[in-house]
Amino acid sequence: MCGILAILGCSDDSQAKRVRVLELSRRLRHRGPDWSGLYQHGDNYLAHQRLAIIDPASGDQPLFNEDKTIVVTVNGEIYNHEELRKRLKNHKFRTGSDCAVIAHLYEEYGEDFVNMLDGIFSFVLLDTRDNSFMVARDAIGVTSLYIGWGLDGSVMVSSEMKGLNDDCEHFEVFPPGHLYSSKLGRFKQWYNPAWFNESVPSTPYEPLAIRQAFENAVVKRLMSDVPFGVLLSGGLDSSLVASITARHMAESKAAKQWGDQLHSFCVGLEGSPDLKAGKEVAEYLGTVHHEFHFTVQDGIDAIEDVIYHVETYDVTSIRASTPMFLMSRKIKSLGVKMVLSGEGSDEIFGGYLYFHKAPNKQEFHQETCRKIKALHKYDCLRANKATSAFGLEARVPFLDKEFINTAMSLDPESKMIKTEEGRIEKWVLRKAFDDEERPYLPKHILYRQKEQFSDGVGYSWIDGLKDHAAQNVNDKMMSNAAHIFPHNTPKTKEAYYYRMIFERFFPQNSARLTVPGGATVACSTAKAVEWDASWSNNMDPSGRAAIGVHLSAYDGSNVAALPLAPLKAIDDMPMMRGQEVV
Repeated sequence: MCGILAILGCSDDSQAKRVRVLELSRRLRHRGPDWSGLYQHGDNYLAHQRLAIIDPASGDQPLFNEDKTIVVTVNGEIYNHEELRKRLKNHKFRTGSDCAVIAHLYEEYGEDFVNMLDGIFSFVLLDTRDNSFMVARDAIGVTSLYIGWGLDGSVMVSSEMKGLNDDCEHFEVFPPGHLYSSKLGRFKQWYNPAWFNESVPSTPYEPLAIRQAFENAVVKRLMSDVPFGVLLSGGLDSSLVASITARHMAESKAAKQWGDQLHSFCVGLEGSPDLKAGKEVAEYLGTVHHEFHFTVQDGIDAIEDVIYHVETYDVTSIRASTPMFLMSRKIKSLGVKMVLSGEGSDEIFGGYLYFHKAPNKQEFHQETCRKIKALHKYDCLRANKATSAFGLEARVPFLDKEFINTAMSLDPESKMIKTEEGRIEKWVLRKAFDDEERPYLPKHILYRQKEQFSDGVGYSWIDGLKDHAAQNVNDKMMSNAAHIFPHNTPKTKEAYYYRMIFERFFPQNSARLTVPGGATVACSTAKAVEWDASWSNNMDPSGRAAIGVHLSAYDGSNVAALPLAPLKAIDDMPMMRGQEVV
């Protein structure tokens, strides 16, 4: 993922302001270490930190139209850019970048072109002919984006909060599926699919339709001019992504340049469920598999860096971001710039274990809608920022617009969990890929119980975090929590510990308002907590809080203090050099 930053209409075109823009842009350099660009037109500044995935040689930004009157800085990937170029035959493109189509689409269609883009993106477009601008973010919020306003009348936009929090009077998360138009002076929703109104759909379940839609989603994300791999925890979602990628790897452009051997990556504590399952799936698929081991102490040592980069104090996000953060650093060291990941499936298909308690199909469907709409605050934020901290891009095929439309049009009765009929969570997805003639995965992997990422890396990870927080937050501090943190008051010592660190990095009120709150059990929304009265006594986002459902459920009392050791060195990790792996 790249990093974008823009200051628009700041009434200051001085050299000092330009220097300040450069300073703020450098805060995002971890996202795009390959090149830095800055464009100034009067008191408008567009900056870019590039991670080169497509057209590394000539795709530097900002991007322009033919006469350079339209300027764009963008973070993302436009998967249908070749199709769009065919519709823009009268235009001349300066680069082969997939994002180059944005400026030309604006010339043809004005601000109404955003829905034509199939991909993930955040961009700022400046029309120098009248000094107007527009900002847009992708449908689900896979890319991160913030917007703020200054006392001088300026509008600031940044891929991360740290790019604008010190210079804005007020800032907030830029809403997914929206654009901001300076001509209108407000936000405008451009993404409004049928499932957004949460009415219960009725399309019958057709396994092959789900299979084909997801295969298409994965294949389009193999678009790359640099080496890439897959994150493989051994769970259903990442295993399906890896299986489909392995089948189509040889067809990709990257394979022709870098070889068709797929690399897979997994992280966990020694002996964790994910490491065992990930290795088994890798052997089945024939990938070059890389295991990264970490200890509880390694994770604890990284917590401050994780909170700084991921920009949240949400307990679930920090628990899951830390192993991903550690793994991303190792992956980037191997010369890999992009990975495919399995985020989004649980929200679409009701894969979290608390969905076992959904009382009816209407409640089930409405909860999936709420979960998808909130993804940008949780899993998308984690996947984007934990990887971008080291200049690594994560692509998430489950959040493909067309696939979401297909999956969310299903009659939710087919998604509901009915153990008496042998239907476990995400049964419709498992069944779609249960191919006897040409299996995608071994049966026991295809039907493995859901593990949340923060659990699957090793159950002692969460227990160790709780123990560490208890050593740093005492009962007296907790008794005053509501006075110290009146907004989203932390209910546990672990939450209090994360909040203290977050407030040190981001002390503004606008910053604390960007983080969601509310009651949750096993990653549920506050509304779904009402499904089971017993959950109110066991409020924890871990999947193991789903008592009576998870095979290793806990009651919140078995917090273990564990021996701590240094990060295990991975000495035998092959390095990717050119077209060969040595």
